[in-house]
Amino acid sequence: QVQLVESGGGLVQPGGSLRLSCAASGSSFSSSAMGWYRQAPGKQRELVAGLTSGGRTTYADSVKGRFTISRDNAKNTVFLQMSSLKPEDTAVYYCNARWAGSWSSISGYWGQGTQVTVSS
Repeated sequence: QVQLVESGGGLVQPGGSLRLSCAASGSSFSSSAMGWYRQAPGKQRELVAGLTSGGRTTYADSVKGRFTISRDNAKNTVFLQMSSLKPEDTAVYYCNARWAGSWSSISGYWGQGTQVTVSS
């Protein structure tokens, strides 16, 4: 069983930055692929950024160049650094840990989500 706890969400002005963190329990963190997804009201959950255990990254086109995913295996934590935030980035952001399945599949373990609101 894996538990994921996100933190770092909040209200930020357009153009601002936030750093999300996801702390994971369990001893198999380093072998997992970790992802950040988001879901805005009335929209489907979508992949924002993914990072495999081997270090390969995947980003949604809408966040390329603005968001960076990283991990600290010693601390069982994955991060999402978000910069140049836009109102359309407003959503609940979810952390995901998986050991199989493509990023387009809803699999693995999920955190409870953290709200990010970009507004002036």
